[in-house]
Amino acid sequence: MTAPSEGKTVATNSQEVTASKRSRRSWWSLLLLTVLLAAGWWVLSGRGRAPKTKPAPPPTPVFAQPARKGDVGVYINGLGSVAPQSTVTVKSRIDGQLMEVLFREGETVKRGDLLAVIDPRPFQVQLAQAEGQMAQDLALLKNARIDLQRYRQLWALDSIPKQQLDTQQSLVRQYEAAIKIDQGQIDAARLQITYSRITAPIGGRVGLRQVDAGNIIHANDENGLVLISQLQPSSVLFPIPEDDLPPVLAKLKSGVPLQVEAYDREAKQKLATGSLLTVDNQIDPTTGTVRLKALFPNEDEQLFPNQFVNARLLLETRRDAVLVPSSAIQRGPQGTFVYLVKADRTVTVRPVTPGVVQGEDTSIASGLAEGELVVVDGTERLREGSKVDAKKRPAR
Repeated sequence: MTAPSEGKTVATNSQEVTASKRSRRSWWSLLLLTVLLAAGWWVLSGRGRAPKTKPAPPPTPVFAQPARKGDVGVYINGLGSVAPQSTVTVKSRIDGQLMEVLFREGETVKRGDLLAVIDPRPFQVQLAQAEGQMAQDLALLKNARIDLQRYRQLWALDSIPKQQLDTQQSLVRQYEAAIKIDQGQIDAARLQITYSRITAPIGGRVGLRQVDAGNIIHANDENGLVLISQLQPSSVLFPIPEDDLPPVLAKLKSGVPLQVEAYDREAKQKLATGSLLTVDNQIDPTTGTVRLKALFPNEDEQLFPNQFVNARLLLETRRDAVLVPSSAIQRGPQGTFVYLVKADRTVTVRPVTPGVVQGEDTSIASGLAEGELVVVDGTERLREGSKVDAKKRPAR
């Protein structure tokens, strides 16, 4: 009975050994699978890849221009108005009916041109009456002088009293005085006839007609017949700050002519070029400005009375100044600067001192030399050392 029991024990041990081997194989398989899965996750997540070098950013595209030399003007600006050299309201000197208007509105007339005619007949009648009265008084004077000559002869013969001779002499003097009065009336009547022909007192452009032919006009009519403005030459009155007055006065005292340019209201179109004529004799205390007067030939009549213009007084011209487009000038905490393009196509910050602004350009007082390349467009994307692809800005 012992033998079978031992056989069962051996069989049982053999089964246990086999199961233990299978368990170990399963454990190793599970471990291998876990390692493979972890390795796959490592590779797929990119952690197992070799680190790559970050590519350099592309150069920043910008427009650049070299600094150049040129002449720049130092100007004093002021908003002014045009004043004609002379302005006259043409009025009648006599009362009467306006018979003819001989001018066209807006035309240019010369001094002495006939503008209108007033009915002269009433004054011609007055002239005829004055001339008739003078003829009568001349006849009376002639007769009185003949009588006076006779009275002198009779008085010499002691035939008449001295009083009668004196009376006759007084009568002659009265007629002589009457002749002078008559002559004055004749001259007045002739003058009235002259006034019936209204002529231009100055040369210039006539305005709009204020009265039509056929109306009765008077010497005291406020509006008159028409307004004449002398536009050639014309003046421009404009104020400048009192701080700018000393250099202007110095130029005037030295006899240096100062050029003045007149631009339109928007300061874009130049209308005329003239010269400074004079400076007012007082400063306006409310504005701190002084008025200047410039004279313009105005041959093309671009300036009209009371027109608002931007006046630019050229104080001096600076020769061979370094100029860059104003868009190249940048401002930061450290002051004004430009981005300078170097030979290696990088930019560096160059501090500069800006000077006079002329149009779209600004002169550089210090910090920049002729020919140095500066960025004029695209500066908002730059910093010290930035790589750039610089191109010349197209003409505007």
